[in-house]
Amino acid sequence: MNLGFYTILLAQFLSALADNALLFAAIALLQAQHAPDWHTPLLLQFFVISYIVLAPFVGAIADAFPKGRVMFVSNSIKFVGGIAMLLGMPPLYAYGIVGIGAAAYSPAKYGILTEYLPPHALVKANGWMEGSTVMAIILGAIVGGKMAAANPEQAVLLITLLYVVAAVFNYFIPRLPIDHKPPKKNPLFMIADFWHSCKVLWRDPQGQVSLAVTTLFWGAGATLRLVVLAWAGVALMFDIEQATQLIAIVAVGIAIGSVIAARWITLEQSTRVLPAGIIMGMLVIAMAAIHDWRAAGVLLFAVGVLSGYFVVPLNALLQHRGHLLIGAGHSIAVQNFNENLGILIMIGIYTLMLKAEMHINLIVVIFGLFVMLSMTAITRLYRRKV
Repeated sequence: MNLGFYTILLAQFLSALADNALLFAAIALLQAQHAPDWHTPLLLQFFVISYIVLAPFVGAIADAFPKGRVMFVSNSIKFVGGIAMLLGMPPLYAYGIVGIGAAAYSPAKYGILTEYLPPHALVKANGWMEGSTVMAIILGAIVGGKMAAANPEQAVLLITLLYVVAAVFNYFIPRLPIDHKPPKKNPLFMIADFWHSCKVLWRDPQGQVSLAVTTLFWGAGATLRLVVLAWAGVALMFDIEQATQLIAIVAVGIAIGSVIAARWITLEQSTRVLPAGIIMGMLVIAMAAIHDWRAAGVLLFAVGVLSGYFVVPLNALLQHRGHLLIGAGHSIAVQNFNENLGILIMIGIYTLMLKAEMHINLIVVIFGLFVMLSMTAITRLYRRKV
């Protein structure tokens, strides 16, 4: 790995750190404004809706321009969202603007790896990328939770400045030849082209299993963060600052699992990690029986390790197949569309559960069962095809 890769990595880390810290600052702002509890999961829905609506266009844009410049402009949009929140725009809408920048940023940050690195380095590069993202989640949860608990407005200001620092590193990302440039810029053509890309990936056996797993992982992971926040308040009597530390423990586990996968799992062996997802669902169910913070920490750490271990190889496989079949930017846009559709649906169901005043332990059990049964179905379906 050379200096250019580490520039990409650092730019991604700073931008992701700001995204995650801003989430908890926005949650604190909602609490200070006495917003209903179900507004908290709505924050993520406002954030991810851009990934779904803009998916047909952001992949084509990422492939049509130097990806480092796309990352720079996308990060600037995130900065605008942070400033809007600071100036008094409701947190739901301001975080939605950040989501627009994030939606445009993602195809470029992952797509550039397949252009910049050879295929044999992709699992390792993804391990680094996922590890840095997870570290951003860890620090974002801790720093965002601590700053927001003291002064949410000041937290938003400091977090917004992180986008400026990230933009500086975005600017120095190496320029690469444009790959898979779209033949037309007509929006209707882009939508048709995106739909074709979706069909190509879902019909490819390796693309199908990796897309299904990463969709489930990110949908479940986003929901789990909010479930843990609520569960820790009931089962462990934690406040938001203490609960964010539990989320950080999960993220530490994901980072370690990512490193293990990057070290021991090759691209050709990526589908062998599928059973880890089934075990992860079982461990989530066990949360309902825990009332001690030490046991909770151990369990959530194990959930994180299994998550990182099975998602990194399949993420690399999806990028590799997508790059070969439809282009890196198109592939990541399809991935983002499916993953964030999963997040939107799962967060939506969680929001309805909260509005129905279901007990958090029942929600935990339902959530764990869904992950376990879904991973079992995906594993069996893939094994029948191969």
